[in-house]
Amino acid sequence: MKLKITAKNIKLTEAIKDFAQSKVDKLDKFFDEGRAEVVLSVDRKINQRAEITIRAGKKKFTAKAIENDLYKSIDNAILKIEAQVRKSKGKYVDSKRIAKEELSSFYGAPVFTHENDVKFSVIKQVEVMPMNPEDAAYEMEKLGYTFWMFLDEESKQINLIFKRLDGTYGLIQPVKAK
Repeated sequence: MKLKITAKNIKLTEAIKDFAQSKVDKLDKFFDEGRAEVVLSVDRKINQRAEITIRAGKKKFTAKAIENDLYKSIDNAILKIEAQVRKSKGKYVDSKRIAKEELSSFYGAPVFTHENDVKFSVIKQVEVMPMNPEDAAYEMEKLGYTFWMFLDEESKQINLIFKRLDGTYGLIQPVKAK
């Protein structure tokens, strides 16, 4: 990736150039080609600002970070750019998945994809309480969730209630596999 570094109110040292170059180089895995522009500035010797703009094809990603340390501001700006790129790439992957689903529904046969990068951003342990499905729906609505896991009072099994797009509720009850 081509890199242009501009410094305002600060002397641009080789160490700063190398640091910025190494951080921008880590973004190469997302782009075939691209240009990066890094603008570094200092305001009143307190605010150390890093502004990074990356242009790759028709896409443009921009991030700013202000810290009391120039290296921290470069790091934070790179993290923001990386988050934007990952979000953009995720939208691209989702659109490909949706296209495959539409294709499979058109031909009537499933189109299988293998996703081996399953990553969990949150793992939450939940205390399940015995209740009936109506109480579970009330609890779910009270908390603003779209689904709720609960222990059914009668069957003593874990059930899942969920809100459907048409505003009704769905209930998933486990059964033994045959």
